[in-house]
Amino acid sequence: MNKLLIALGLAATVALVGCNKDKAPETGATTGEHLENAADQAGHDIAAATSDAATATAAAVDDAATATATAADNAADHAEAAAHDAKEAAKDATAAAAGAIEQGAADVKEKAQQ
Repeated sequence: MNKLLIALGLAATVALVGCNKDKAPETGATTGEHLENAADQAGHDIAAATSDAATATAAAVDDAATATATAADNAADHAEAAAHDAKEAAKDATAAAAGAIEQGAADVKEKAQQ
């Protein structure tokens, strides 16, 4: 966009300088030739800016895809770790419940024997 504005500014400047009747242009080119050259340059600048924008967009899409894949991998790793932690907690809870039941049974048996 900046290149387009610069090219348009250049074209306007060339047009204004070309309209000045006091001096002939330093290059010996006519106003029409200056405008044609400015238009050609603007066309090249627009093409370059479009190419640069396409390249930047492609890079941004690649970066977004990479970031998404990394986030998915991290989420999978965290889910796996959480599942492992839940499994261990379930084992511990089962062991604690079994221990409590055994202790309760032992207490009942002891009281029954008395």
